[in-house]
Amino acid sequence: MDERGRKGGDMRRGRPSGTSGKRPDRNAQRPAGSRSAPNRGRPLRRSSRARRRRRNAIIRWMIFFVLIIAAAGGFLIWQRYGPSNEKADLEQYYDIGAEDEFAVVINNEVIRENEDASAEETEAAPVPGKIYDGQYYIEYSVVRDKINKRFYWDSNENVLLYTLPDGNVTVEVGSNEYTDVTEQKSADYTILKTEGRTAYIALPFIQEYTNMEYEVYDSPSPARAVITSEWGEVQTAEIKRDTQVRYRGGVKSPILTEVRKGDNVTVLEDENDWMLVGTADGFVGYVRTGTLSDIRTETISREFEEPVYSNISRDYTINMAWHNVSNEDANNYVLETIADTKGLTTIAPTWFSLADTEGNITSIADSDYVNYAHQSNLEVWAVLRDFHGGINSYDETYEVLSYTSKRTKVINQVIAAAIETGVDGINLDFELVSSACGEHYIQFVRELSVRCRQNGLVFSVDNYVPQPYNSHYDLEEQGVVADYVVLMGYDEHTDGSYEAGSVASIGYLENGITDALESVPAEKLVAGIPFFTRLWFETPKTEEQLAEEAGTEAAQYPNEVTSTAYGMDDAAGVVEDAGAETRWDEETMQNYAEWEADGGVYKIWLEDNQSLEEKLKAIKENNLAGVAEWSLGMEDSSVWDLILQYVN
Repeated sequence: MDERGRKGGDMRRGRPSGTSGKRPDRNAQRPAGSRSAPNRGRPLRRSSRARRRRRNAIIRWMIFFVLIIAAAGGFLIWQRYGPSNEKADLEQYYDIGAEDEFAVVINNEVIRENEDASAEETEAAPVPGKIYDGQYYIEYSVVRDKINKRFYWDSNENVLLYTLPDGNVTVEVGSNEYTDVTEQKSADYTILKTEGRTAYIALPFIQEYTNMEYEVYDSPSPARAVITSEWGEVQTAEIKRDTQVRYRGGVKSPILTEVRKGDNVTVLEDENDWMLVGTADGFVGYVRTGTLSDIRTETISREFEEPVYSNISRDYTINMAWHNVSNEDANNYVLETIADTKGLTTIAPTWFSLADTEGNITSIADSDYVNYAHQSNLEVWAVLRDFHGGINSYDETYEVLSYTSKRTKVINQVIAAAIETGVDGINLDFELVSSACGEHYIQFVRELSVRCRQNGLVFSVDNYVPQPYNSHYDLEEQGVVADYVVLMGYDEHTDGSYEAGSVASIGYLENGITDALESVPAEKLVAGIPFFTRLWFETPKTEEQLAEEAGTEAAQYPNEVTSTAYGMDDAAGVVEDAGAETRWDEETMQNYAEWEADGGVYKIWLEDNQSLEEKLKAIKENNLAGVAEWSLGMEDSSVWDLILQYVN
């Protein structure tokens, strides 16, 4: 083969001529003096690709493991922080324990048994709602405390009462008939059911005398009555997307119910990311704040004619003095007692008291006394007390007031005696009322107010300075049914106190007035001031006394104290006889004196014109209905000119 043939053949194989079929020597192209490299050839390329494959595989596995870990982490995070689909046990939520029970939701509050009560108390506690023959009934104490406090259940005589301005609505157990003051009426259902001493009142009957609306829902189970009895401004909002109402604020809390876009809820509390809301069908729980829109204030109301308790009101400022009459003979000295007074409008003799636990009273009322007072242009408001008579204990007062027949007996006797002697009013001074007796006492106040109104008698009620422990006297209700509410602005420290102190510091009276005005209108509130003070005697307790008192409240006080009450002139005389000097106490706004004698220390906070003027200023500044003084005969005669400056 010639040269062209080889060349042509080499060209066809894709190799340049002159290579004799061999690859060119790469080393031959290196410049002179360069280091020779080993021949890598095909094995070198194959090894590089293998390494790349291994590296890529490792990367893929690493990514895979990272994804697995991320997925596991995401699952754990979701499990911990993601929303739960757990449904709440609604029977447990509403505290339902039997088929004949239903849930009660009042003003967006789910009514349950007392969670702080013991197991024994919880077991004995009545359930809020019961179903009898398809009718829904609410337990009496729930009605009284949450819906309408004028309903009164007498478990001793099995009668339900509701006091109207002209008399009582009366319902017997198991009947559909009732008496509305004097009119006989009937309902198409049994009004009152009982289980032992527990009473249940039919919902429609409650509504008849109450400004309330209610709706009963039976789906989802359990059945529930949703009641609205408070009217006025509320905050509402619209649900802007489907969401859940949860038991607590948090996505892990169980779901109470579903709410839909466009639903309206009542906003109860703002807790930043979560809002406490009430739904129209009786669920009270939490939704995310972001699910609410158009949060606004609305005024809700309902047409209802509330009963009007008319009152007797004098067109002058009251200046009343209590007259502590302890026996019939004391009535004969009324003219001497009032001789030096000025500006007095009313005298209140302590004439009536409870004689026994059957509802009888003792009376030392005297028509001649009334005639003498009237001749002096004084009204007579006879005092009815639950002490200094035949009874003198909390239990005995309870025994009288907790029976409707006994209350009626007391009222009938008092009204009869008042009419017979011609008095102008009744002043109620019950001071032995326990918290358990509160509902019976205020029912007595209502019933006595009706009878006084029917007989043209002014009705006033005496009260301690408001404190948490005497809230059961219910100043708010007194302010509606009574003509005047009298605040006894003294006895800050009494004969039984563990330490010496003022009988009536200015702060005690001012705070009492401020607190009372939250419940009673100023035009009905009369403030009582003292014409007396106490002389205190302190001696250090012995080690034996402190050991005996260990663990008691008395042990907190290092001194033993006794006291004696004095009128204004006598108290000033005691200080003078002791040769003690007085100083003005800015805290109590009283003249104060102390001295050592008889192995101890005497202390006294005086009531005089200077201290009483500070009290009268407070009464005038608050535009109260008047002033009352305890008691006639203990005053310095100059005080009447002072009172005239502020009261008349």
